[in-house]
Amino acid sequence: MKKALVALVALLLAVPQSYAGMIATPSPERERVLSIVERPEVARQLEKFGILPVQARDRVAAMSEAEVASLAGKLESLPAGGALSNQDLVLIVLVTLLVIVLVIAL
Repeated sequence: MKKALVALVALLLAVPQSYAGMIATPSPERERVLSIVERPEVARQLEKFGILPVQARDRVAAMSEAEVASLAGKLESLPAGGALSNQDLVLIVLVTLLVIVLVIAL
């Protein structure tokens, strides 16, 4: 009886325990950042900086959810290519006027 009890305890201790947890699913922000990184024009610019597309995807995959959310928020606030802010437009007009006045004065 004692040997059977020892064998049962040994068997219970030898069985690995399993833990249930949540399985992480890719967030929509992470998917959006990855889709931007995979664009051909973005991939070319990253390669100019010495970052291969595979490395960029790996870096995004290694980011925490907070970092991905922050980056996704910054991507939303960036202007599209060629868009000027009001401040940029005013500066261009002032510089143009200054150049015209200088050319006329000479």
